[in-house]
Amino acid sequence: MAKIEQISMTTPTLIPPKRTAMSAQKRREAITAYLFLLPTIIGFMLFVLGPMLGAIGLSFFDWNLLSTPEFSGTANYQALLHDIRLGTIFLSTLKIAFSTVFLNVLLGLCFAVLLEQKMPNLFRQFFRLSYFFPFVVSVSAVALIWTFLMNKDLGIINYYLGLIGIERIGWLSSSRWAPVSVVIIAVWKSLGFNVLVFLGGLQTIPKDLYDAAEVDGAGGWSQFRHITLPLLSPTTFFLIVINLINAFQIFAEPYILTQGGPGDASRPIVMYIYEQGFRFFNLGYASTVALVLFVIILLLTLLQFKLSERWTFYQ
Repeated sequence: MAKIEQISMTTPTLIPPKRTAMSAQKRREAITAYLFLLPTIIGFMLFVLGPMLGAIGLSFFDWNLLSTPEFSGTANYQALLHDIRLGTIFLSTLKIAFSTVFLNVLLGLCFAVLLEQKMPNLFRQFFRLSYFFPFVVSVSAVALIWTFLMNKDLGIINYYLGLIGIERIGWLSSSRWAPVSVVIIAVWKSLGFNVLVFLGGLQTIPKDLYDAAEVDGAGGWSQFRHITLPLLSPTTFFLIVINLINAFQIFAEPYILTQGGPGDASRPIVMYIYEQGFRFFNLGYASTVALVLFVIILLLTLLQFKLSERWTFYQ
């Protein structure tokens, strides 16, 4: 009985100080973490959340930047249903976006696998730099260079095509080839990033798995199919999401190369938003179209996360 009383008397004096010390330590760690996150949080609120809320509010107004904004209710959203050009522009955006994502991921994976093959380290570093260099060059410079390369009459691409008997192609003036030109340049610009990310994913795969598969008699294709692809699925998923978000926001390449033409064949939705807002000064309608684009990207991203549960494997 005396032992029980002793325990009951000592327990209240020992436990509270430990809990108080732990909570104070966690509080200090939390404060430190939030201080480090504070610049990012402020930047997010000023440059992402603030403009997003502003666009939502502006979509209910009619404003041309010169007069006082007038509340228009859902008129801008109703105008979406009667905008004949919007369907064509969304379709061209979808074609450019999905083509860019597919080629970026496929070619990025192929080049990364090739760079992982046995070769002198100097050549490997040279090829990595060659693929990544276009990614760090400004989009405007890249588009201007390709404008000269793809010129129908004076471009070097058509010159060499003519040497092998192929007629000159209107890369930038044809409604058939203008979207293809935008995809080619967008892929060339961002391919290096995909290659480097895939290289990082390949280097995380344990070499023991390939050695064991080789001992069991598995060939190169079998190892790639049953080891490389499944273990690269998280990397592939990451690149698909990032590339799709970026592809739906493409602007500079078509703006400099084709100005969205001919017609609306290569006009992306972001370029249409820019024209509505800063060429025709229809800020309310431009905000409405931007919100629709945001919803589409959000839904596609959520769909990818849902579908990834079926094919993405984590070690």
